[in-house]
Amino acid sequence: MPDLILFLLAAMTLTLAPGPDNLYVLTRGIAQGRKAGLVAAAGFCSGLVFHTLLAVLGFAALIKAYPPAYHALQYAGAAYLAYLGVRTLRSASAGLALAADGQGAAAVPLRRIYWQSVLANMLNPKVTLFFIAFLPQFVQREAGHEALQMLVLALVFIVQAFAIFSAIALFSGAVGAYFRRRASASVHLNRLAGCAFIGLGIRMALPE
Repeated sequence: MPDLILFLLAAMTLTLAPGPDNLYVLTRGIAQGRKAGLVAAAGFCSGLVFHTLLAVLGFAALIKAYPPAYHALQYAGAAYLAYLGVRTLRSASAGLALAADGQGAAAVPLRRIYWQSVLANMLNPKVTLFFIAFLPQFVQREAGHEALQMLVLALVFIVQAFAIFSAIALFSGAVGAYFRRRASASVHLNRLAGCAFIGLGIRMALPE
């Protein structure tokens, strides 16, 4: 079996590096609270199952070998994040009247946040390529059962990612709760989240 301790340390370091997933969880938790952040974390980690299957079954190699397929997924993911940003900004604008009445901006349903997170993660081809480049480095070929070893490594990665994302969600939820006590703070937080989503979409569309 692979060296799980070394893999875990490497995985945690990579997960903590700023990226679309943890930044989305951070902004969603600030804008809507701990539950929303935790649901977003669960959505992104569910999306990692999809990338695991692609890596183990070899589809990631096809994406790597055929650049148009990679770029198609890349731009689709970027467009989806930008769409979420625009939708969040429109929701914030619609919430101005509610804020004036002391009701705050309307919250995005948790089920929608979950599936948005799953889809945003699935449409990021960089995650698939990362899995196929990162996981095999910790596979011990002499032990055999390479696919099983990759599945174990992917499971460890998903569990640690959910733990870190959950910590980010709890932290951001506490920060957001402080600002939401103000009359119209939720509207401004949603605007901030919308701009962040658009920025993440632009970042995903840019070349490395």
